[in-house]
Amino acid sequence: MKAIIQRVSAAKVTVGEELISSIGKGLCVLIGISNEDNANDVDWMAKKLLSIRLFEDPAGKRWNHSVVDQQLELLCISQFTLYHRMKGNRPDFSKAMQGPDAQNLYNTLLQKLGSLYQVDRIKDGKFGAMMQVHIQNDGPVTLEIESPPQSQQELDKLKRANEHKAKSKKGDQQGQVTKDKCLENGQ
Repeated sequence: MKAIIQRVSAAKVTVGEELISSIGKGLCVLIGISNEDNANDVDWMAKKLLSIRLFEDPAGKRWNHSVVDQQLELLCISQFTLYHRMKGNRPDFSKAMQGPDAQNLYNTLLQKLGSLYQVDRIKDGKFGAMMQVHIQNDGPVTLEIESPPQSQQELDKLKRANEHKAKSKKGDQQGQVTKDKCLENGQ
């Protein structure tokens, strides 16, 4: 799963003359879903979008607050064209997940964002429609992120688990040393 994240002072989506969604300060996120994406990619992306630090804190320190820290909004837009490859001068979108499967995974992402944050702060466009996205980029700040391949996600998870075990074991060992010293001193 791929996302183009833009820090915005305002953004809106229209279809024709109809306003679909709008936000003030926050993030406008274009979401691409590949054929290989699944629920693990959704979880990774939702957590990353809510925790990425693109805003100043009250002291003026840059890159220190997330949308959650500042209670801002996210406007998500499905965009299959993020998974393209060029065949000469023509883009090929065969790596992008198609139709109902893509829509289900996209909706799962929106639900996950809402459950991890606040439902009313998550806005979106109109899946599959020809949308006009109007943004007022703040900075400008634009980043691209992509969920790691499943094998990489599994390796990262295993690494974090091993680090946690090592910290726990070290803490247990330190506790035992303290206990042993107390016993030696007759305490």
